Amino acid sequence: MTIIDRDSDRRGDTPPVPVDLDAWPATAVAPRAPVAGAVAGAIFHRAVRRVPVRITMPGGRVLGSGGPDAPEMVVHRPEDLFARLGADLRIGFGEAYMAGDWSHGPDTDLADLLTPFAARLTRLVPKPLQRLRGLVDKRLPGHEANTVEGARSNISRHYDLSNDLFAAFLDPTMSYSAAWFPDADSPEPRELEAAQLRKIDGILDYARVGAGTRVLEIGTGWGSLAIRAAQRGARVTSVTISAEQRDLALKRIAEAGLTDAIEVRLQDYREVEGEYDAVVSVEMIEAVGEEYWPTYFATLDRVLAPGGRIGLQAITMDHERMLTTRRSYGWIQKYIFPGGLIPSLRAIDDNLQQYTRLAVLEQRELGWHYAETLRHWRVRFLDNWPDIRGLGFDETFRRLWEFYLAYSEAGFRTGYLKVEQLALGPRP
Repeated sequence: MTIIDRDSDRRGDTPPVPVDLDAWPATAVAPRAPVAGAVAGAIFHRAVRRVPVRITMPGGRVLGSGGPDAPEMVVHRPEDLFARLGADLRIGFGEAYMAGDWSHGPDTDLADLLTPFAARLTRLVPKPLQRLRGLVDKRLPGHEANTVEGARSNISRHYDLSNDLFAAFLDPTMSYSAAWFPDADSPEPRELEAAQLRKIDGILDYARVGAGTRVLEIGTGWGSLAIRAAQRGARVTSVTISAEQRDLALKRIAEAGLTDAIEVRLQDYREVEGEYDAVVSVEMIEAVGEEYWPTYFATLDRVLAPGGRIGLQAITMDHERMLTTRRSYGWIQKYIFPGGLIPSLRAIDDNLQQYTRLAVLEQRELGWHYAETLRHWRVRFLDNWPDIRGLGFDETFRRLWEFYLAYSEAGFRTGYLKVEQLALGPRP
């Protein structure tokens, strides 16, 4: 697959140079394992019997329990689809979409199609076969462990793709995390930029950030939270291990006239010293890895000044589901977030109890808000695809990101995934 190398901060300057990265393997040729493919095909046919979708096979045969108005999946190359599923059930379905083995119907939204599958994710494979998953699931690659060097490599593979890529589908705040929209029954418009600013303010309020507050941000992103905190009169130290994000964040901070109030360091969170009145971290814990959760939370505790507060935003999942999948290598880890693992609220509580003096003092759940955020991103990504393609990205990349955004949206729609804003402080 062709993707682009690190770009500059500038838009409209010299086009980036296409490069090929081994971390993004080609998917054009399906593996050949006839027996595994036949077994996967049989499981697929059985699994979709009760899924309310229409699956149109070559020749016109229709599978699934959906009626004429149900979301449609069109299978173009069933042998390749089943071969990929047989080679790796957790990775093959997404790879088959990337390769064009199947697509959504012309009148079907991809997230609408994936939502019924996400709602039944734990029941698609028969229970007797689920007990064998430990024998067939691929283990997490050792080189993707989140050591200081490993974490830097993992983050670079996603966040250093291209600042211009992210600018093409994010809102002007360049926030790459769940927004906080008005209530579902509110007549207010669901404007993404306003919802992102509301999310940022929610985290800053939880951390009690105001004039004179010494703030540590773990995970700079492109600088919006640091800018918002400094506009409240805080002094901000922000750490990131993405060189591309740091460079653009510094530019945006300078444009906001806040260079004297914000320091951005290219530094791992484990290397931070000092004491801060407030610590904020938005959707960074998903990149920490279970092995390093104790270190992450102990660091929060260590750098927090007496009387201080922490504002944390985290994607979460059911605890039992996390335990079942935490050692498995999935499509998201292979193609989107190497080294990533989504925690459960219980895992967060357990780590706080065991390794810190901290506890969750307040929380709000924003699951459906993330589904809406992802919908906005996907619409923008597809609408702006001609510009993104001009950056050097190919059609396989387009299908990869379309699947990633729709797959994630389906997960939040169904409650399989959630996102929490948490206020942490010393245990009462």
